[in-house]
Amino acid sequence: MWDAESIGPWVSELDGADAIVHLTGRRVDVRGTKRNIDELISSRVQPVRVVGEAIERCATPPRVWVQSSSLAVYGDGGDAVLDEHSTPTGIGPREMVTVCLAWEGAFHQASAAVERTVLLRMGIGLGGRNDPATAKLAQLVRFGLGGRVGSGRQWVSWVGLDDLLAAMILAIDDDTMTGTYHVTSPNPVTNAEMMSTYRRLLGRRIGLPSPAWLARIGAPILGSSASLALTGRRVVPTRLLERGFTFELPDFESAARRALGACGLL
Repeated sequence: MWDAESIGPWVSELDGADAIVHLTGRRVDVRGTKRNIDELISSRVQPVRVVGEAIERCATPPRVWVQSSSLAVYGDGGDAVLDEHSTPTGIGPREMVTVCLAWEGAFHQASAAVERTVLLRMGIGLGGRNDPATAKLAQLVRFGLGGRVGSGRQWVSWVGLDDLLAAMILAIDDDTMTGTYHVTSPNPVTNAEMMSTYRRLLGRRIGLPSPAWLARIGAPILGSSASLALTGRRVVPTRLLERGFTFELPDFESAARRALGACGLL
């Protein structure tokens, strides 16, 4: 056990370990207040620093550190296609861009003593029994609120859980894999396409749209941030595809159907 804040007896578990896969961080679906954003940053940066300190104490450090990050580092990308060669501009909602840049910066500093590092910028994960994104979207659809948000043209970059796990395993096992990779389906969808798919799968013909002004009012009431729905990124996993990685769930409808089934919603 560890508290994600300090060194403890758990350090001995890292000595001689094959790999570290580090996912720690508070869930991002919160109101965009300064306090919440500061907690989003500290819940990512401090654990990364502590793991780095623990590795420095190891006689035999793990040979690879696989670190999670988010495609939200790109802020609102518009219609531009973004791959690993794209540079984050640093412009965008603080709960996205600032959090991710601080997270990745802490990782690059903390992992200096590790032989091989892999940073996985992940799309929105779909699947698993406790998938919060799928559960929340399904609830909106069933309440008749499953229409487009804002213009509906904002891009959603997503990944099925099985493909996400397969990419993590590849990052552990393949000694030639290093640097930053996008873990996201090669087929992002627009917000309008995503909501239409959920309505079709859940048997709801009508879904009221949410204008941007309404999303900005309603999201804080629901304990969320409107930026999560009103911004988007059209991201592709160029480096994984170049390695010959095959996505089991490359299309959104198949992934959404499996995710809804896993949540007991189909």
